[in-house]
Amino acid sequence: MSDLLASGGSAYDLNINMFNVLQHTITGWPGGKPNTDDSHRPERANPSKKRVILFSPHPDDDVISMGGTFLKLIKQGHEVHVVYQTSGNIAVTDDEALKFAEVCNDFVGDDTCKINFQTAIDFLNNKSENEVDSYEVRKLKGLIRRRESYAAVRYIGLKDENTHFLDLPFYETGQVKKNPIGEEDINIVADIIAKIKPHQIFAAGDLADPHGTHEVCLNAIFAALKKLKPNAYMDDCWLWLYRGAWHEWDLHEIDMAVPLSPDEVTIKRHAILYHQSQKDRVMFQGNDSREFWVRAEDRNKNTAKLYDDLGLAEYEAIEAFKRFDY
Repeated sequence: MSDLLASGGSAYDLNINMFNVLQHTITGWPGGKPNTDDSHRPERANPSKKRVILFSPHPDDDVISMGGTFLKLIKQGHEVHVVYQTSGNIAVTDDEALKFAEVCNDFVGDDTCKINFQTAIDFLNNKSENEVDSYEVRKLKGLIRRRESYAAVRYIGLKDENTHFLDLPFYETGQVKKNPIGEEDINIVADIIAKIKPHQIFAAGDLADPHGTHEVCLNAIFAALKKLKPNAYMDDCWLWLYRGAWHEWDLHEIDMAVPLSPDEVTIKRHAILYHQSQKDRVMFQGNDSREFWVRAEDRNKNTAKLYDDLGLAEYEAIEAFKRFDY
């Protein structure tokens, strides 16, 4: 504290300065507010309509971590693209996969499907403990996650054509242990960035997921950005990191705090609940037994309370982001 006082003057001046710093992180316009002075705002006012990529390591990290901000970006007219980096297939239980396979098999029959559902059903019914899923089962589980993702983002207003699935190769081992990140993974991520040429990228900065997928996905983004940085369009691209189902940024780390209304909290909850395969029986939830929608709400409401306790405006919930200079 003495060092802060030495650099900031009196305790009174330091208090005012820190209050202003925190106050300037708060914005209801995560894509920037048009036609306003943005000198004390976390995001630029221009361009008023931005191209945005929201990278989601697994199908559901987008709505769990920033569902309210996602909703605001769409409502405020930005061109938002959500990009799911992995299929998330290992997080689907065998029972859930069997249920879907039996429904599909009864409805359409084997010879009209891209997956041989009877083969998948036979495998699941005879699968031994720790046996690696067959190709048909991995494909089925990935499609379950994919369709849940479409349902969730449609609910908050995103168009199907702005929903992208990368199925990065490093993840597709069929096992908890994944392959190291490779050049093919990096190129796939770089290609989608180069195609959209975004003004904003949102990515998962929460590295506490139990099996390290978030970290690998973030490293793929970092490597892709390094590769693309010489391109002129990257000069206008800002990178914002969100945190997911395990941790939140500390107050001193937050560069943008997006308040959510009670209605927006409810919409976010419903979007998360579209991911039915991840509800009730979460396979890889770490040491926290709460469901992901409960974790998200508790975390966002706690962040809002911390701002309120420091004398700032009172909000129902806040999603927090840190800007990263790459």
